[in-house]
Amino acid sequence: MAINVVGIGGSLRTSSQSERALRIALAGAEELGAKTQLITGDDLVLPFYDPAVPDRSPAAKRLVEYLREADGVVLVSPGYHGTISGLVKNALDYVEDLREDERPYLDGRAVGCVATATGWQAAVTTLTSLRSIVHALRGWPTPLGAAVNSAEVRFDSAGECSSETVAGNLRIIGKQVAEFALTK
Repeated sequence: MAINVVGIGGSLRTSSQSERALRIALAGAEELGAKTQLITGDDLVLPFYDPAVPDRSPAAKRLVEYLREADGVVLVSPGYHGTISGLVKNALDYVEDLREDERPYLDGRAVGCVATATGWQAAVTTLTSLRSIVHALRGWPTPLGAAVNSAEVRFDSAGECSSETVAGNLRIIGKQVAEFALTK
């Protein structure tokens, strides 16, 4: 049975460091046969979430539908002032539209969390924020999360990571998301 893993993250910059980290994590899930969907860059440009507005933009509807069908999720956020980016936070606010589903929010789904930032403090606090949000949304953060200090670790234009250890950890996160979904 094929499983679906949705990757959300990055920034408005095409091929940002966080987007490249997300692609490596999703590749780990794909190694176990997962079908992946990437939501990054312009796909994250959504109207501010407002539960009182019943009509969603096409991009917001697409995001919610991908999450509804997801067996697992990978979240990657750049660290902005010590926490997740507004783009990623707003996308996660749309999970509220799943509240009345048979599987509400991210219930019963593994969620891999990765943060990238120029410096350890912002990377670690951003990762902590992501994991806390996943708990609030009833998801299961994977045992391994990654705080990537982009002052020390870089992703080149081909998406290759300068650290085999970091690249390996990112792939493990994707695999953990897929493994959890496969065992359910």
